Amino acid sequence: MSTETSKIGKSEAFVKFTVEQCQKDKGIAAGLRRADNPATEYQCWEHLAAFYIDLEKDFERLPYATIAAAIAKAKVDHNGAIGIGRAISLCYEDGNNSDQAKARLRRLLACESVEEACRILRPLFSLIDSKASVTLNYAQLLADLLKFHWDNERVKARWAQDFYSRMVDKEAS
Repeated sequence: MSTETSKIGKSEAFVKFTVEQCQKDKGIAAGLRRADNPATEYQCWEHLAAFYIDLEKDFERLPYATIAAAIAKAKVDHNGAIGIGRAISLCYEDGNNSDQAKARLRRLLACESVEEACRILRPLFSLIDSKASVTLNYAQLLADLLKFHWDNERVKARWAQDFYSRMVDKEAS
């Protein structure tokens, strides 16, 4: 099994585990919702440690904490199929032709570290939840964030392709 395949597998398992835990226990869900705030992130560490996440490595801990918080806040019952790029475009009437959507994507693509990407994603999750009402593919996004530390250009290219794919889909039909 390749490293990328194992990361997606572990990401899918983590997302499934997190969704199940949030549905079973409102206390766990409440702690996970606070995981995206640096001052209260420690409240999710027990959940992360149960999944063998190295809490000392920011580039590993922050993606898991960010995704766990997003799942808990969105109150999802399953992993979705919508990528982050497409979700951003769905928040605006003009889709990927919207200047605001393009600005949000550009800001995400300008990130140079996992920490910065996680910080920029937090308000995007709220926007997507309120405007697009779609369920993100949290497992793929988590795998992307874990890979971001090592190969951020490829991850950014995936997000951009996902954003602009609606335009390509329309042209093909």
